[in-house]
Amino acid sequence: MFAVRVAASSPPPPPSAAKMMMSSSHLAPAPPPPPSSSLCSPDARPLLCTRTPSRLLQRRRRWRSSNLSRSMTRRTELERARPALTVRARDGGAASGEVETAVVERPRPSSFQVSRGRPTPLGATARDGGVNFSVYASNAASATLCLISLADLNESRLTEEISLDPMINRTGDVWHVFLKGDFADVLYGYKFDGKFSPEEGHRYDATRILVDPYAKAVISRGEYGILGPEGDCWPQMACRVPSDGDEFDWEGDLPLKYHHKDLIIYEMHVRGFTRHDSSKTDFPGTYRGVVEKLDHLKELGVNCIELMPCHEFNELEYFSYNSVLGDYKMNFWGYSTINYFSPMVRYSSAGLNSCGQDAINEFKTLIKETHKRGIEVLMDVVFNHTAEGNENGPVLSFRGIDNSVYYMLAPKGEFYNYSGCGNTLNCNHPAVRQFIVDCLRYWVTEMHVDGFRFDLASILTRSSSLWDADNVFGKPIGEDLLTTGTPLSSPPLIDMISNDPILRGVKLIAEAWDTGGLYQVGTFPHWGIWSEWNGKYRDVVRQFIKGTDGFSGAFAESLCGSPNLYQAGGRRPCNSVNFVCAHDGFTLADLVSYNDKHNLANGEDSNDGENHNNSWNCGQEGEFAGISVKRLRKRQMRNFFVCLMVSQGIPMIYMGDEYGHTKGGNNNSYCHDNYINYFRWDKKEESASDFYRFCSLVTKFRHECESLGLSDFPTAERLQWHGHLPGKPDWSETSRFVAYTMVDSVKREIYIAFNASHLPVTVVLPERPGYRWEPLVDTSKPAPFDFLSNDIPEREVAVKQYAQFLDSDLYPMLSYSSIILMLSPDTSA
Repeated sequence: MFAVRVAASSPPPPPSAAKMMMSSSHLAPAPPPPPSSSLCSPDARPLLCTRTPSRLLQRRRRWRSSNLSRSMTRRTELERARPALTVRARDGGAASGEVETAVVERPRPSSFQVSRGRPTPLGATARDGGVNFSVYASNAASATLCLISLADLNESRLTEEISLDPMINRTGDVWHVFLKGDFADVLYGYKFDGKFSPEEGHRYDATRILVDPYAKAVISRGEYGILGPEGDCWPQMACRVPSDGDEFDWEGDLPLKYHHKDLIIYEMHVRGFTRHDSSKTDFPGTYRGVVEKLDHLKELGVNCIELMPCHEFNELEYFSYNSVLGDYKMNFWGYSTINYFSPMVRYSSAGLNSCGQDAINEFKTLIKETHKRGIEVLMDVVFNHTAEGNENGPVLSFRGIDNSVYYMLAPKGEFYNYSGCGNTLNCNHPAVRQFIVDCLRYWVTEMHVDGFRFDLASILTRSSSLWDADNVFGKPIGEDLLTTGTPLSSPPLIDMISNDPILRGVKLIAEAWDTGGLYQVGTFPHWGIWSEWNGKYRDVVRQFIKGTDGFSGAFAESLCGSPNLYQAGGRRPCNSVNFVCAHDGFTLADLVSYNDKHNLANGEDSNDGENHNNSWNCGQEGEFAGISVKRLRKRQMRNFFVCLMVSQGIPMIYMGDEYGHTKGGNNNSYCHDNYINYFRWDKKEESASDFYRFCSLVTKFRHECESLGLSDFPTAERLQWHGHLPGKPDWSETSRFVAYTMVDSVKREIYIAFNASHLPVTVVLPERPGYRWEPLVDTSKPAPFDFLSNDIPEREVAVKQYAQFLDSDLYPMLSYSSIILMLSPDTSA
């Protein structure tokens, strides 16, 4: 300490900028602000804050920085926000007109060695014995690196702030700094200041601690579904600081690189797969729990998992009491991303161990173990919107860093909502599309995933915002400019992904529509490598199988891989991902049990969810029905599954459909962390000798048949259409029968037929001299005779029951049934 003499006649120093606020007519003293170490939840923080103090601080900082030496060491935010010396005046001296000697304390020095840093790569990168921090924020006037120990995060305290000098720590639009020191249990975030002018697209607030878009792990709560301190659903989040010791033993893991045509995809929810008590896993609802149950997928015949969102999201986003079920609503599906580089930490059994590194390693272990079992992994990614919602949503990351860059905005700052979730990511902005490509590369190179399914991918084809202030005031727009959101024939983002040397070799699947009315199934910009969720396949197959007139021709197209959609564009059957059911909509069991959605459990008076499901309850609504109705429902489920597995293209099964999971008619179960969405392992065991057995055998049959996964669309040399009589198909409006034969290099030839009529029919089979048709699949038969595998003790007896018909090249088909027959040498001739 040392003393400073202050003359009594000297004018008082100007009030601190941090203790001034702007009123409508003058500057007036304000109550002291909360300490800089205070961390608030987004809901608790004001949406607007006073901007004048920030501007005063900036002017003081600019004046001071011009008089400081240009050393690489920067002061902490505490030093920059107050005078270099703090004066504490002692009592006395007021009456005599003198001021006593003041005691002055120097501010606490930073515990880190701070230097300029580098602008690339973006994010936090361990190198040269320290960590380089780099973040893109083109419109920010100031940036502050916030360091938070894990202990301080739990207590809502800020450990240290390091202000970045725009003259030293900024290159172009990138802020950067390099730190050396002890980062054990230290997390980080950023504060940015600048304009708060929503009509200009800027929403800066220097009080917010923001998540780095490039953070590799995001830390807040450690346990799924557990509220933060004081019941906070949005406690402060912070980012993991990497270290040189972040190594993982991949044990030589390499990508499997299956051809698209050979895939059978299984859409899975990580938590839902093993959370139910009947899973009997050691780590239910986690990545490790999935690993424990991977053998189930091998048994089913699946060789590719499509994981529903595993990027960091907040499951408490919709947290509210659900009076219908007596529990709480959750964001269960996860289509509301906070950070695209971080795996969902609360899907990990490790929780916050190692500040998220254990969670990263647990996800890597899942990938490694699936590859060991010959199963690829695709990630469902949500690059169409973020968790920040509309203008009333929380400020977590992108909005506070560069709102006008990351989001698609209207000329006066409103958020476009092509996603139906409040905002739309500005995907084709140069900085945003580079961010997306960097993210996808990270998951391929560092996490070893095999590809991606892009949620609402049509948004990725829309033009980015024209953030031109002149347009706000009605000035003309040049003819070469496009209206924001216009669909592009060659979107820059899709172009970048498709031609990227790393990404063009992985699986790329588009959900080729969005909620803004853009529907691109069959027309999505593809560069010859993109596949699509074929929503038209789903709709046509549902209509035909339930017996709707006028769909026989469209159904035949669907069986062939939808050449009507893909052939003219130079694509092939494997560009069609065929599905009957997915997470969004009815399960397979509900598709044949309900005519209408039953979404009361969602607490929205059944106003949510799709109203047009093309479903049929087979005569009675709901799970509880008569025996004849239940038999017909099982028959229909088998029909749908056979259709899925004999169609050209990539079949996709929804988790639980293999045993007949029901959600009670709920076709929008996004908010239920309970039995509605949990895989029921006890029900799977009950179905082991029934529908589950049937599904496993049919998937195995598909793998065995060369003709059911063709590289190109089938031609007349391989495929022949039939009707009730061979070679005479019926494509009339009233036809409900489709049959065909396929030449197969492994199975010789197979005959497949679907009778979607309410009437039985006896079909005449094509003659094959020296051979005879033998039954393999008949969905009208009860298990185990629905699939005549070689291990059925009564198989020979069952085959003989068909002999009187097959000897005459005939086969009787019941209503609503399908069959597969095999061509075998006629030994009786």
